[in-house]
Amino acid sequence: MNRLVENKPFDKLRIGDTECLCRTVSRADVQNFVTFAGDIMEDTVDRELAADADFRAALSAGGMAPALLVALVAGRFPGPGTRLRRLTIETDHPIRQGDAVIAEIRVVDLDEVTRSVTLACTCTREDGTPVVTGQIEVVAPENEMSRPFGRPVALGADATPDRFERIEEMGREAGPIRMAVVNPVDVPSLQGALDSAAAGLIEPVLIAPRNQLLKVAEEGELVLSNAEIIDVPNARAAAEKAADLAAQGTCAALMKGKIHTDALLRAVLNVSALRTDRRLSHVFVEDLPGYPRLLFVADAAVNIAPDLLVLRDIVQNTIDLARALGVDRPKVALLSAVETVTPDIPSTINAAAICKMADRGEIVGADIDGPLAMDNAVSEQAARIKGITSKVAGRADILIAPDLEAANILAKDLDYLAGAEAAGITLGARIPIALTSRADTARERRASAAIAAVLAARNRDEDGEQA
Repeated sequence: MNRLVENKPFDKLRIGDTECLCRTVSRADVQNFVTFAGDIMEDTVDRELAADADFRAALSAGGMAPALLVALVAGRFPGPGTRLRRLTIETDHPIRQGDAVIAEIRVVDLDEVTRSVTLACTCTREDGTPVVTGQIEVVAPENEMSRPFGRPVALGADATPDRFERIEEMGREAGPIRMAVVNPVDVPSLQGALDSAAAGLIEPVLIAPRNQLLKVAEEGELVLSNAEIIDVPNARAAAEKAADLAAQGTCAALMKGKIHTDALLRAVLNVSALRTDRRLSHVFVEDLPGYPRLLFVADAAVNIAPDLLVLRDIVQNTIDLARALGVDRPKVALLSAVETVTPDIPSTINAAAICKMADRGEIVGADIDGPLAMDNAVSEQAARIKGITSKVAGRADILIAPDLEAANILAKDLDYLAGAEAAGITLGARIPIALTSRADTARERRASAAIAAVLAARNRDEDGEQA
């Protein structure tokens, strides 16, 4: 059954009409209200108070129950186009994590002159215990709406993020690119390439030993009928052939299959036509539930212990990527263990130097600050508590770790402990290189391909302008 986004204009409403929804209160629901309270109350709400069961219950009863009712009114009944005029409620009992809460509204009065509608509203627990009761007065929408439901909004920690869908849309808008897929002789990498092709993102050129490729396709029940295949003896030859195709301009991007990252990148660097004046660097693009924007984490896969000049290139590469994906002026946090420049911690000195480079125009297109500890980079409340005034603190788009180990641990923490989805891309060459992992989901592989498509389109446009 196809879902619709609909409303009820005034002339379709009748006294006695009702609508309801049920929501089981999750940990993320409660945490969202606690985090919001901590942000607006600054130093008033500390961790001890935030963990207090009565405090959390009061926030849920006073915040979540009205939010359910208002969401029901604004989103469904009367729905889009409704204007809220007055909300009057009385609270009876708290809501706690795990409670199933039923929000219900009923039309009790209609005023034809003003198109105002009075709704009786209640929130009860599943066992009938009242949470809130009251009335909502609204102005009903003038125009009727009925359209297909589009992309879902996913904000809860138990929901699938949806920002990767927007990246896929950008990739499709850029148009499919010819992508050399290097040695996709395992099911995940071959499936990822074929899925990306089916999504309209790439035209894959599969470079691998043909017999191995056909065997993997048979094992995974994958259809290769429309895919271009280039037969090579081994993974190293696949990487060299892919680099040659990129240098000739017949492939606009590469995708890693079953091959070590260093072997693939070595093949690229061995072709002078693919080099730039930038250092190669890797970025994980993380779609993290509960964080209000994409997070770009660098460098987790290429540069083990970057010196200052390499770090500069890592930062600029990542800024350019964020801008290509629609972040007009990214906020870059240079991570360390502390927020002050400390001679005993070299990453703090490098962070300060990068900031000075940005001040002098050696790094462009972003607001940059550091050193910043992780909490101060992503939490405005933590930054306020520590007295940090900054355009970046608490609102970072980009997290630059001091070395590969820190970046890799951070990225995998986000993936496995915080439910993030991650796409991987290597920058700094003439062409983008999608670095996928054996553990990546099909969605993550498509996102990596989409990012490569967006960057390849940008490269094509820049080459056209230069010509």
